[in-house]
Amino acid sequence: MQLFTYGSLMFPEIWQRVVRGDYRSVPAMAYGYARYALADDTYPGMIANPQASVEGVLYFDVAAADVAALDAFEGCEYRRELIDVVINSGESVIACAYIFTAEKKLSALPWEPQAFQMSRFIDAYCRDKLGG
Repeated sequence: MQLFTYGSLMFPEIWQRVVRGDYRSVPAMAYGYARYALADDTYPGMIANPQASVEGVLYFDVAAADVAALDAFEGCEYRRELIDVVINSGESVIACAYIFTAEKKLSALPWEPQAFQMSRFIDAYCRDKLGG
């Protein structure tokens, strides 16, 4: 399965704490979606928005065991859906993405990858679960 990531999982330091496989990845864009910061948290949620687009990372051929680990990591506020993404070559690829379902928790602010608080996120979400 191809998997489009747009938040914490775009960062190898997080991705490698969740999955066990080694996957090829490329930058990708999801058109028709917007990424917002969650109020009072470090990670984003992506929702449908026909006027927007989201930059992220596309991972190829993710194994079923790792998809199950990603499902558990994302939790019940995200739903895995098939979406179209476009890679740098211009090719359109059908991939899964985790769409945020608890929209009331989103702030009105876009989530910016360069402002991601990696150590805070790892301390809060990765240490106990993933042995990191």
